[in-house]
Amino acid sequence: MTVQSVTVEGAGTVELTVVERGSGRPILLLHGGAGPGSVLGFAQLIADRHGAHVYVPTHPGFGGTPRPPWLTSVPLLARVYAGLIETLAQKDVVVVGNSIGGWIGAELAVSHPGRVGSLVLVDAGGIDVPGQPTVDVFSLSLEEVVRLSWHNPAAFPKSPGPPSDADRAVLVGNRAALAVYGGNPPAADPTLRTRLAGLRVPTLVLWGESDRIVAPEYGRAYAAAIPGAQFHLLPGAGHVPQLETPEALLAAVWPFVEARPPHPSG
Repeated sequence: MTVQSVTVEGAGTVELTVVERGSGRPILLLHGGAGPGSVLGFAQLIADRHGAHVYVPTHPGFGGTPRPPWLTSVPLLARVYAGLIETLAQKDVVVVGNSIGGWIGAELAVSHPGRVGSLVLVDAGGIDVPGQPTVDVFSLSLEEVVRLSWHNPAAFPKSPGPPSDADRAVLVGNRAALAVYGGNPPAADPTLRTRLAGLRVPTLVLWGESDRIVAPEYGRAYAAAIPGAQFHLLPGAGHVPQLETPEALLAAVWPFVEARPPHPSG
């Protein structure tokens, strides 16, 4: 784990906690509202199987990390991660984002296309789709969120005991950060869907067939908004396939990555 200092011009500086796994082709893996722990296992899987260098930043405010007062939106987070890619001196980065992490990844690819080599959206949020609202997770209990997020809620890992005070504090912080970035109740950027029409980054949109937080029809609309984007349903998965069906997710992601060799200068 490292801490990277990133300055966003005209806004401020933020200290980013970044976990790294493996070495090789750079992949920026952006977590959703479940926090950085929800993607670390998948990061390790990618590194072990394919020798990629996976960077997993914690969105400030998640995981007990501080969030500077100026960092209040997805577009600002996208600017932070564009700065992180520059700080890491990486090029042709594969950006993979789940849930709000997908929203951030889409904004990053649209607003900083030179930083992104290809984009993978996994049950992403952030666009307005008439008739396909996203579920207000803030109005639900954890049990209800799990029921709507997982294809098989019975497979959700059970805690061996009640959460500690420290665990509760992290969960509260995660929820507060999600509300700041994504809105409470969850909102969308009314301009993003239109702006996606200008995206020229190769894009793969993956969706759990049983996602009841953000329905597959929403995912199809996401893919349709991006020129040339591919869309695939993931059987036996819900909103967090990196937790529920990581092998199937990797089997969908890696051929897309491999079909686009890194740029010689990357």
